[in-house]
Amino acid sequence: MANKRRPQGDGTIRKRSDGRWEARIIIGHKNDGSPMYKSAFAKTQKSALKQLHQLLDLYRDVDLTEECRMTLGEWMDKWLDEYMIFTIRESTIDGYRSMVEHQIKRFIGNKQLTSLTTADIQKFYNKIKKEGRVTPHPLTGYELADTMVRKVHMILHQALDVAVKERLIVRNPTVGTTIPKKAYVEKQVLGDSQLDKFMDAIKQEPYWNDFFYVEIMTGLRRGEICGLKWSDINFAEGTLCIKRSVGRVKNGSITIGETKTTAGTRNIILPPSVLTLLEQKQADAINEWVFPHYMKPSDPLHPDTAYRKLKTILKNLELPLIRFHDLRHTFATQATQGGVDAKTLAGILGHTDASFTLDTYTHVTGDMQRNASSVVNNMMQQFLITEETDGK
Repeated sequence: MANKRRPQGDGTIRKRSDGRWEARIIIGHKNDGSPMYKSAFAKTQKSALKQLHQLLDLYRDVDLTEECRMTLGEWMDKWLDEYMIFTIRESTIDGYRSMVEHQIKRFIGNKQLTSLTTADIQKFYNKIKKEGRVTPHPLTGYELADTMVRKVHMILHQALDVAVKERLIVRNPTVGTTIPKKAYVEKQVLGDSQLDKFMDAIKQEPYWNDFFYVEIMTGLRRGEICGLKWSDINFAEGTLCIKRSVGRVKNGSITIGETKTTAGTRNIILPPSVLTLLEQKQADAINEWVFPHYMKPSDPLHPDTAYRKLKTILKNLELPLIRFHDLRHTFATQATQGGVDAKTLAGILGHTDASFTLDTYTHVTGDMQRNASSVVNNMMQQFLITEETDGK
């Protein structure tokens, strides 16, 4: 029997002139209304029928659009340009484009969207883990860091979720893949003696003393402190409104935009010493920026300039070369040691989840553990004394 047609809606199977059996179903329609087909091939009619049932299960109640035939690389460009361009910051978009070009397009970008399988994505992750770097690292060669593999997975998962909603694919093939586990890296902070040393050193340079003193006392993100304007400070109420962030784009210039998250736009009460410092600084203000760029005063301080200055100070003092963001960790640790509760700290730092604040921004020091041990010890001793008294 050369052909066997299934009932309407169930697809068809037929024997081709080359001897193979083809199972075919309609999976969507072109822009002109004509049908689009998906086929699977087998050596026998029985195998073709099995393939047909698999296709029907996979594409049940689906009506894909003509754009489903684009490649993954084409879709990633479209996703970035049309769906993400106004939802994330320019610097973040630059990072996404870099991963799309250097990892996704380079290894799997030519694959057609509708042909992508979970197995394809898994092989891709395994491949970039071993050789995903564009230039070799002195120690690890072309091996891509686990964190980068996770980031590639994150943006690929997001992009293919949108592809499902836009009827380009039936299901997201990143679901069911295995990626490297998130490794917890202990946050670096300046200890009490190191912090004292740092604070003493910055007093030699008034501009940087003001800048780093405000940072240590508020825990602002680097872009947030660079983006402060005098209009953000209510001196009468002693509050600061954080509502913008200065970022860096690929060409080295800056971009001024919103804070990192919705929760990042927040009001905090300034410590009295910070308020006094800023009141004195405002008397000599030359423009709207609290920390103007000292070479180009009309612009805010460039985040990279603050980063480089921090590294220079730390190196001269022979202190650990922590990141700028670790000053934020230092603030959070000091605040926790001082008794600030997680909910309040989350509000100051601009987080929506207090548990995230505790997990991410607090460094459990020996003193904190000893204090906790002392509290438990005193509580248990009191309990035992009460038990002995009741027993008599």
